[in-house]
Amino acid sequence: MTSPAGFNKDDFARRMTGAVATLKGEFSGLRTGRASAALLDPVMAEAYGNPTPLSQLGTISTPEPRMLTVQVWDKSMVKTVDKAIRDAGLGLNPQIDGQLLRIPVPELNEERRRELAKLAHKYAEAARVAVRNIRRDGMDLLKKLEKDHKIGQDDQRRLGDDLQKLTDSHIKDIDAALLTKEQEIMQV
Repeated sequence: MTSPAGFNKDDFARRMTGAVATLKGEFSGLRTGRASAALLDPVMAEAYGNPTPLSQLGTISTPEPRMLTVQVWDKSMVKTVDKAIRDAGLGLNPQIDGQLLRIPVPELNEERRRELAKLAHKYAEAARVAVRNIRRDGMDLLKKLEKDHKIGQDDQRRLGDDLQKLTDSHIKDIDAALLTKEQEIMQV
């Protein structure tokens, strides 16, 4: 059966899948003992009045397994980038060397692993909230379509159930990704 005018289930599925993909991207930034440029992906610095990803402010590289460097392009942004990295909750303390930030990646101890696991839970909860918000948008749209007599009550319930199944499926994906990442973090 075709969807009624104004309701596109595929669009809601695409948006939910986007929320899960964003979460997986954030997870790739949570380190598991090795330095990785993806570790700094979620870090945003206030640049020229806008929050800006570090990758747009400098070159991020991993010259050694336990070292990250950020070559900041604009000299005036060095202190801002340094502060953004320190405030990101990743447990990193950059050392400024001109326009180059050297960021030693410390060994993961038990306490640090727990902190990273908590951070992973926070990211996962944000993704769940995003998926639920998309579901809420869909449900609101269905109620409006029914109120405007564009769809019947049966269609509204059926499409609402479909949307709920879609939501449950994406929440399961989020939980599975969290479990995998948690095991990765806690592995010694």
